Amino acid sequence: MYREAISKAKTIFSAALCNIYKDKTQGLKGDVFLRMRNSKGELEYEWERRNLVVKDASILIARLVKDNQEPPFGSFALAIGSGDVGWDPMNPPAPTDTQRALYSEISRKTFASTSFVDAGGTPVAYPTNIVDFQTIFSESEAVGPLVEMGLIGGNVDSNLSVKNSVSPPNGPYDPTVDLTAFETLINYLTFPVINKPATSTLEIVWRLTF
Repeated sequence: MYREAISKAKTIFSAALCNIYKDKTQGLKGDVFLRMRNSKGELEYEWERRNLVVKDASILIARLVKDNQEPPFGSFALAIGSGDVGWDPMNPPAPTDTQRALYSEISRKTFASTSFVDAGGTPVAYPTNIVDFQTIFSESEAVGPLVEMGLIGGNVDSNLSVKNSVSPPNGPYDPTVDLTAFETLINYLTFPVINKPATSTLEIVWRLTF
């Protein structure tokens, strides 16, 4: 079951990535929909934001298009964190496309679901150029001040306790880094702090449009 789910997620991601070549003027974009609910299921907090696709995403796209056996994963999990030391949590700096990892990761989790959706956001049974990746953090997960998040894939370890991100998280971009030795950050988002308590669940849908 687990291997089949991974294979399906990779196939969905790879097929959608190929659609980027159909309209180079539109390009790749991402939208993030976040909802936090209390233990009674009542909505406490929600927002929608546009994310930034980072430079390493283009390398992952090229790898997936070149060979469907490599890398191991397209998009595999969502990582979420508390940002860099010294940031104003209420006003973190805007992300840049040279980001290669989260600064201070709190939690990462595989997707609860992945699906193609139509232009209106409705899941469909046929391939489209829009993919939704849904992640749900339970009450005990991702507890703390949340300021950053991003999708990770490529050579990410399927054991989520093992992290092999590129270091430093951001700096002068070196395109010669061999990403086959590291997990790949696909896109990145910073936002005013969300303090998630251990009594709330957090649902995040990351929508990629190609």
